Amino acid sequence: MLRKFKEYFQKMTTGGNQRRQRVLAIQNHIVKVGEVNYYVSRALITDVPEMLAIERAVYAGQTPWDENAFKTELRRQSGRFYIVMRHEDRLVAFCGCVFDDRRQDAHITNIAVHPDVQGQGLGHFMMQVMMKRARKLHYQTVTLEVRYSNTIAQQLYRDLGFEKTGIKKRYYFGDHEDAIDMTYRIPVATDD
Repeated sequence: MLRKFKEYFQKMTTGGNQRRQRVLAIQNHIVKVGEVNYYVSRALITDVPEMLAIERAVYAGQTPWDENAFKTELRRQSGRFYIVMRHEDRLVAFCGCVFDDRRQDAHITNIAVHPDVQGQGLGHFMMQVMMKRARKLHYQTVTLEVRYSNTIAQQLYRDLGFEKTGIKKRYYFGDHEDAIDMTYRIPVATDD
């Protein structure tokens, strides 16, 4: 146990932390998903009102995360990586992830795509961004929870290689719907 702690401490105080910062950096850029160009950037505090609007559109007027939850996550930065996607200056999708060096796990905390553009590959694109970064950090897993009723999202995750690993009863605040735990086991990397 002490050996693992020493390895972790050394990784965090030397080049490991700098490497992690490089992997979790993102340059604002344009990507083509399908036939449409989207502007991808790191999420900022100023994006929170639009992120909440997407949640309301996706969850029938509800916001599973409130303004303070988003702001707290975006302020933390260390180990947090949130991206947004815009089309014609309108925020249409976002995804957040916590990168945990200790557990060697990237946990998807939140992902939402506005109903107007669902089914066009944005969720798939954002998940691949997070999975690629976890792979570059030599993590073992990417994990998430998904609503039991959200079969479309479950299919997306299965298509990406996730497997059901458990159920959290009455997990979601408000309606107390069950959550399905899903895990993607990252193949051992041979190079960066």
